[in-house]
Amino acid sequence: MAQRRIQKELLDLKKDPPVNCSAGPVSETDLFHWQATIMGPSDSPFQGGIFFLDIQFPTDYPFKPPKCRFITKVFHPNINSSGSICLDILKDQWSPALTISKVLLSICSLLTDPNPDDPLAPDVAHMLNTDKKRYEATAREWTRKYAMG
Repeated sequence: MAQRRIQKELLDLKKDPPVNCSAGPVSETDLFHWQATIMGPSDSPFQGGIFFLDIQFPTDYPFKPPKCRFITKVFHPNINSSGSICLDILKDQWSPALTISKVLLSICSLLTDPNPDDPLAPDVAHMLNTDKKRYEATAREWTRKYAMG
């Protein structure tokens, strides 16, 4: 079941890729391990960056969410230093109706609209809440340093 569903999503992604995102298996032999690429949204401090994500599909996908984490370092209140992402649809709001394409779009919109009320990096959330200019400058600096070739 999981393998068939993942293959279908891969075909759908190739036919109709989400804006500013791409994804696919890391190797031809393991359909459950993908790498994704997200282009930093133009209306965010991540503009111009290319961010890589590691995606692991569980064997009971789509009944359990994929595990997604950033490989590229990101300065963001909802992404911690090990790349974990705090996003409701990757946890308790997951639904089998969701696809990896929708997950990538949600992560993209999280880059544009951080949620400092549910942080994985409390110090970054505090900076966003108290000194937005400094937060954006630091996020731009990290994007230049870690996400631009």
